[in-house]
Amino acid sequence: MSEVPQVEPFSPEDHQFMRRAMELAELAEQNGEVPVGAVLVKDGEIIAEGWNQSIGDHDATAHAEIQTLRKAGQVLQNYRLLDTTLYVTLEPCPMCAGALLHSRVKRIVFGAPDLKAGAAGTVLNLFEHQAAYHYADVEQGLLEDECRSQLQSFFKRRRKEKKNQRKATRFTSTHEAKKGQNNEG
Repeated sequence: MSEVPQVEPFSPEDHQFMRRAMELAELAEQNGEVPVGAVLVKDGEIIAEGWNQSIGDHDATAHAEIQTLRKAGQVLQNYRLLDTTLYVTLEPCPMCAGALLHSRVKRIVFGAPDLKAGAAGTVLNLFEHQAAYHYADVEQGLLEDECRSQLQSFFKRRRKEKKNQRKATRFTSTHEAKKGQNNEG
């Protein structure tokens, strides 16, 4: 038997746009945000892009997808973003999936699945729910390993930073307590 060649489901253009989303995720990380980036494309051109800004903006809705949809609406002067494709490094959460459905994005391509809050097929799938008033094509796994690695590296570093902060706080507290005891004697 001959082996059937594996067909790459994503085009070179898909890879290009996801790589741009990864660059935006890096920008988010540089600003202390969870590294998620998104790019919205229409007719082969980027019309809007965004990255997570929830922490800096003190806004729970400032996810990469929402930031991108807001900008695209202004560019197109319409909240309906017909015939567009969104590339995002992490699977959309329920809030973002709802916004993508409401804005009529035709195709959603994401890199890494979100095992805790993914709403495009991992934890739940709002795009195939019977209550959905619009349907979108969802494709997952584009540059998945790279997208996952970007997120894992961020969280690993963040955990290490927090652990070091706790150690420093404990050391300072212990040192202050000993210093106080020495001053009493």
